[in-house]
Parts: sequence; structure tokens; C-alpha cells
Amino acid sequence: MSDVEEKPLGVILAGGLATRMGGGDKGLLQINGQSLLSHVIDRLSPQVSGLALNANGDPERFSDLNLPVLPDTIEGFAGPLAGVLAGLDWAAEQGADSIVTAASDTPFFPRDLVVRLQDAAAGQVHSLVLATTPRTGDEALKSGGGKRVNRHPTFGLWPVALRDDLRVALTDGLRKVVLWTDKHDGREALFDADPFDPFFNVNTPADLDRARTLLEQA
Repeated sequence: MSDVEEKPLGVILAGGLATRMGGGDKGLLQINGQSLLSHVIDRLSPQVSGLALNANGDPERFSDLNLPVLPDTIEGFAGPLAGVLAGLDWAAEQGADSIVTAASDTPFFPRDLVVRLQDAAAGQVHSLVLATTPRTGDEALKSGGGKRVNRHPTFGLWPVALRDDLRVALTDGLRKVVLWTDKHDGREALFDADPFDPFFNVNTPADLDRARTLLEQA
């Protein structure tokens, strides 16, 4: 991926309800004087050709970021797939073929996320890939249909060509990301989880404290 033209557009998913953090925008929480969203932007922007934020409510609260703010186009809280769809609709307006998504509360994801997702998509008719990490320790013993990896459904490469299919699926009530990606023969890109899972996300106040500690290793 040497030319900027080969880079997809990037969409940061910030449409979650953050119930375990008491509501509000998790991405605006700070670690070491910088918001989680700023950390995500710093990591994703060099990897993509353009960047937008998927968020609902008043977009003015993100005005300092100077990014397009894309609300969900599906009514009600439809989960991350609604944000993916909003991103795909935006990308279609830009004439792009695909987007890569990242979550607004996951500040340490890999700096080679995009190229690794694209490599995993080689040969696909429609590029559709989710990021994964190995299950380790106690996690490896948990149930999961024999899966030995954790799939991270907010981190993926998504094709604009399937946006209308996704719209129909969401309208019909689909909410689980992997059900849709599996239906379309989505692939997985495996990332190392040592010394910690790079897709660690902030869900609780304790997670926020851990993120401040992990910042030194990221």
C-alpha cells in the first residue's frame, strides 16, 4: 500500500451509549491530557485517505476535531453496524470503494491496522475483514464455538458495494456484526496480543485507569 490513492476512508465509531461509564461520550474522556478520540485520530488518520466520525446527537460537541460527523441513518440504537452503514453511505458520496472503522474508546489499536486488513482481503470480490486477536489464559477456556480468537467487530474493512445489503439487514432487525460478515464470507486479520491486546477498550472507570498505565507501553 504505497500510494495514498490505495488507502480507504476511515470512520471512527462513537455512537455507543456508554452505559457502564454513566452515559455521555467515552471518546471525550482523557488519558494523560488527551482525549481517547484524539488518540484514535492520531493512530488512524495516517492510515486512511480521509476521516469522519460516526456519532449521534449534537455534532457541535465535536467541532474542535474538524471532522465530518455522520449520524446513524437507522432509527433507534442499532449498534455498530448502523455506524458502519453511515460510513459506507458517506464513502459512496466520496466515490470510495471501502472504509476502515475504529472505535472511539480503543486508543491503542495497531498502527498497521489498515494495511493488515487489506492484506487479508486479497482476492475477495468485496473486501470484508474483521480484526482479531488470540484468546489467551482464561479466555482460551471460555465457550465460543471453538473459536480461538476474539473478533473485534468495530475494527474492520467494509465494502461500499454491500451497503444496500447492510441497510436491508439492519431494517430487518439484524444487530450482530459477525452474523452479517459471516453471511458474506468475511475474513479475519490476526493481530498479536502481546504485551496486551491492542484492541483493549475503555468500558468502565477501571478501564480508564488501566489505559493511563498502558499508554507508556503503546
